[in-house]
Amino acid sequence: MTFVDVASDGQIDLEHLEVMLEKLGDEVKLLALCWVSNATGAVLDLKRVVKMVRKYAKGARILVDGAQAAPHMKIEFDELGVDFLAFSGHKMYGPMGIGGLVVKQELLEGMDPFMVGGGMISEVHLEGSIYGSLPDRFDAGTPNVAGAVGLAAAVDYLEGIGMDEVERHGRDLVGYALEKLSKVDEVIVVGPRDSEKRLGSVAFVYKGVHAHDVAQVLDSEGIAVRSGHHCTMPLHEKFKWIATTRASFGVYNDKGDVDKLARGLGKVREVFK
Repeated sequence: MTFVDVASDGQIDLEHLEVMLEKLGDEVKLLALCWVSNATGAVLDLKRVVKMVRKYAKGARILVDGAQAAPHMKIEFDELGVDFLAFSGHKMYGPMGIGGLVVKQELLEGMDPFMVGGGMISEVHLEGSIYGSLPDRFDAGTPNVAGAVGLAAAVDYLEGIGMDEVERHGRDLVGYALEKLSKVDEVIVVGPRDSEKRLGSVAFVYKGVHAHDVAQVLDSEGIAVRSGHHCTMPLHEKFKWIATTRASFGVYNDKGDVDKLARGLGKVREVFK
């Protein structure tokens, strides 16, 4: 196995980001970041980024994509120092079509709704309307009740396990997967070498075999992986990856699943030798 280490801190070159923030300063109004990469599994040093932004672009708002972080680690929003945190329900074992946006209350209080509809106003007159109180003013139309109930159940399920235990389990599986894949010569793992800097998944290139073909062979062995660009085509273009194969791990996976993945890659070798 070989590695392509996308950046020492995972998803982005933080030294380059600091240079850009220092250069642009208060011209930066919003910085949007992915906390845990769905393509490489890399965990961003969010505290370091927040410190940079507050130093060079004091008025900038920070939006964090926490879709891949929320299912795998404990999150204390008030301790992050960011302004917005978005997450999706289906990544957390909940229903599809629902998620959440956590926002600092002082920001919400000063924002007007971008969407109007039933339930988000307190009064409507011909001369104007008065928006409802938080959070109703941002919930236009019929609420997704079934989705909300399903998401709440998923949160209860994860909290029942304990997010510290969820993270420990996930890191153990990622570390074990890196160990097993290190014995497969044809595999090039993408992302950080250090298992402590990644979480949730391991993506790789299988030398000489397209990711879709790898996924099809693995599927024939009862192994579900994702193949393609993982919504990060510019990243793939930069490193000249045609596509990558990603194995993702959840609370329901164990080391036996990783062993099965390693055996499945042996089947790939047999089919394409």
